[in-house]
Amino acid sequence: MADADDVRRLALSLPHVVEVDSAGFDFRVGDKGFVWSYPERTPGQPRVIRTDIAVLFVGDEAEKQALVLGEPDLFFTTPAYDGLPLVMLWLARVDLDRLTELVTDAWHMRAPSDLTDPPGHG
Repeated sequence: MADADDVRRLALSLPHVVEVDSAGFDFRVGDKGFVWSYPERTPGQPRVIRTDIAVLFVGDEAEKQALVLGEPDLFFTTPAYDGLPLVMLWLARVDLDRLTELVTDAWHMRAPSDLTDPPGHG
């Protein structure tokens, strides 16, 4: 079981991460978001920042569908995110090892290659 504090600790442990001021959490690397609080939208209502749900960058639509279809107890999406390589994660349902993997993978996909390539490569 994880929470927003775990997301913050994991994200900030990665190189060159900046936390953007927000009502929840919002982490970027190289000016690209990789994990943030879910901005829930209900028609006719103000947006609600859900710190119990993380939005994660997943790379592509195939990865997104694999997560949503393969683990529907952990992941979901909404029509607002159709066509975007983003997936929502219920933090209370994920263990810390899996959260670490997901946040690290999201960071790796968004970080500029000069930050992720081993020295002497790239």
